[in-house]
Amino acid sequence: MIYRSPYPDIEVPDLSLPEFVLGRARERGDRAALVDAEGMTRISYPRLAELVERTAAGLHRLGFRKGDVAAVCSPNRPEFAIAFFAVARLGGVTTTMNPSLTEAEMREQLRDSGATVAFTVPELASRLGAAAGGALRHLVLFGDDSFESLTRTEGAPPAVSIDPGNDVVALPYSSGTTGLPKGVMLTHRNLVANLLQMGPVERTSDRDTTLAALPFYHIYGLSVILCLGLYRGATLVVLPRFEMDLALRAIERWRITRLPLVPPLILRLLRDPRVAEHDLSSVRVVVSGAAPLAPELAAELAGRFGVLVKQGYGMTELSPGSHMHPEEPGMAKPGTVGVLHPSTECRLVDPVTGRDVAPGEPGEIWVRGPQVMKGYLNRPEATAEVLTPDGWLRTGDIGAVGEDGQLSVVDRLKELIKYMGFQVPPAEVEALLLTHPAVADAAVVPRPDAEAGEIPVAYVVRRPGAELSAEELIRWVAERIVAYKRVRAVEFVDEIPKSPSGKILRRLLVERERAAAPGRGPGTEAAG
Repeated sequence: MIYRSPYPDIEVPDLSLPEFVLGRARERGDRAALVDAEGMTRISYPRLAELVERTAAGLHRLGFRKGDVAAVCSPNRPEFAIAFFAVARLGGVTTTMNPSLTEAEMREQLRDSGATVAFTVPELASRLGAAAGGALRHLVLFGDDSFESLTRTEGAPPAVSIDPGNDVVALPYSSGTTGLPKGVMLTHRNLVANLLQMGPVERTSDRDTTLAALPFYHIYGLSVILCLGLYRGATLVVLPRFEMDLALRAIERWRITRLPLVPPLILRLLRDPRVAEHDLSSVRVVVSGAAPLAPELAAELAGRFGVLVKQGYGMTELSPGSHMHPEEPGMAKPGTVGVLHPSTECRLVDPVTGRDVAPGEPGEIWVRGPQVMKGYLNRPEATAEVLTPDGWLRTGDIGAVGEDGQLSVVDRLKELIKYMGFQVPPAEVEALLLTHPAVADAAVVPRPDAEAGEIPVAYVVRRPGAELSAEELIRWVAERIVAYKRVRAVEFVDEIPKSPSGKILRRLLVERERAAAPGRGPGTEAAG
């Protein structure tokens, strides 16, 4: 059975992303597009459009051309938007990088993406430069003259012919349904389509002020907060990261109306006593994404603050959304993620038989629509694993559709661990563990956690005669990988369960974790 949206299909204009998002910027008068939370920087919509054009002209003079790749590795700041749209204006591709990545992880993404220019902040310059190893032609620093000089460039950038349906504009990295991080090729049309598809369900407008604390390097922050907010004419109050004191002051000072968050931050908002010291009455809508939000937390948040709490569903490969709660009364049903976007189809498929399940039964969520990615960069086999010849994206999530057409996500086929809304690919952590001289074998699985959602837990087989404690291994991993991918607990076992072909049977370990969840029994040597 193919499920369809309750909304009419959309028509996607043949426009580039910057044309679509900033096309009306000069009509918005002096309205602020981007402000930093401390009020030191304020960029109006006309000024933003001007800065994007000037920066694009400056980049062109540096030799940046259509199809070239620029990396942006930075916490949230207004300059992020300028750099992203300037690259897009020239027909270039932006690969967004988590600034917490280790040097080795940065090196791999720079190499795989083929980036020749990078934007970053001064405190990350040495790490990013070392990771590039001479591969970058230019390293541009926000807050430094290397960036400011671009924004002062006189003259217009050249006209560039962009094919929205084929030309890639964003290259975020995702582990997809399994395996190591891969570059997700999102075209101008993918992102423009998804911004339009959110029209009936996401009511951000030029009357809104949105807290932009979730990272722009993540597709949720880049598309749903940055691009959608600017397209709709909202004011974005930019925070480099979500710090409770700073966020609360910003909500109060700027009279924030829309608050995009992830479940771990919602939990902190409900439990932190400092919240009671601030006036949050301006907030009307809280949008939760990137991971499932427990119905109890959604109900508690809505009741305490008198706000609409809504969720959406998607993944990087969906630009990023396929479902969202509408904002009409009674539609934001806790425990669900809403209805299909316009021009989007969904199937629920039995992962064993490959057949559609009966209505109301759970199955793997397959999605088809104009927001589905072009594919994985230089990974045709991985692309073929998740994209069917007739355009369906296999999400790796298990869901069920109720009689009201709302989707509930009930399980996960894919092996990803969601820690604080970030993807942790088990295969990557396992590969690192196997380089330790005392580790003979390893498997990494999720453990439910009230604050983080899930934490990575390593099941480890020691080499014969080796002495290794859980604390030692946790510290060793922490020195070699980005913080959100670190193992938080270690279980030593005699063997890792595997299929006859040698594939790790992670589901058996996940079942073991779930069985022990009510009261973690003995066997967990350490947690960090």
